[in-house]
Amino acid sequence: MQQFSSAGYDRALTVFSPDGRLFQIEYAREAVKRGTTSVGIISKDGVIFAVDKKVKSKLVVPTSIEKIFKIDEHIGTASSGLVADARRLVDIARRQAQVNKLQYHEPISVTGLAKYIGDLEQMYTQSGGIRPFGISLIIGGVSDNECRIYETDPSGALVEYKATAIGFGRDKALELFEEKFEDDLSLDDAIDLAIEGIYKATDGKVAEDSVEISVVDRETAKYRKLEADEIEVYLNKVLERKEQEKKEAEEQTQKEAEEKEARKAEVKAQKEAEKEAAQQEESETSEEYQPEAEEEDSEDNNA
Repeated sequence: MQQFSSAGYDRALTVFSPDGRLFQIEYAREAVKRGTTSVGIISKDGVIFAVDKKVKSKLVVPTSIEKIFKIDEHIGTASSGLVADARRLVDIARRQAQVNKLQYHEPISVTGLAKYIGDLEQMYTQSGGIRPFGISLIIGGVSDNECRIYETDPSGALVEYKATAIGFGRDKALELFEEKFEDDLSLDDAIDLAIEGIYKATDGKVAEDSVEISVVDRETAKYRKLEADEIEVYLNKVLERKEQEKKEAEEQTQKEAEEKEARKAEVKAQKEAEKEAAQQEESETSEEYQPEAEEEDSEDNNA
């Protein structure tokens, strides 16, 4: 397939490249990939949001960094990408939730809100003079006693998940979720899995003040943000388990290395034994033929 240069086609949002791409949207997705990791998981007891806030300086107040937002009593969202864009979308989502409640006298559904945000993001991909939102959102909550999670894309695409991740290390986290996610996870197990997903996505670079967790309880349909001491308990549990797994892996590697060395020594000893046996056999063969040679020599001398 012929490759086309992006030169000229990325200067305007509404111009397609010859191979059908909108480069401004791809740039927005790149902004999302560079954002910190956010995950969302459904359990049988509710919806879990967990994010890595990645506090880069000890002078920063960790609570001032917002990556998880409450939209309504029963809906929350986690973001990755340009946080300023996320705040704008969250404000719009909150207003739409209130409008729905005033018009229809009932809370907005998770699906309805996710579609509204997806439609809004799509609008920002087909007009000149604007740019796409450089943000992806995990929108989740409880509607009609059902837990749902949706992931939005800067293009406006919308996908429902049981467990998902956005931002840096997304593929690593999804690989873990595909391996360990189960439909009947309890709330504690889902929180544990969410933290482990962030741990894997960040290659173990997590700290107590960098992880933020919120849940929407299925029974009460209420959003709640976990306190720092609650998060610390879950985080320490995961870190201790990972440390133990790392120690066991190192011991296993050392054991395999020792077994490999033992096998090499055994093979070497076997080869040396075979070599000595061959030399011994050759020596015995030479001794058997030596008297016959001496007899032939004496016969020649007598002649």
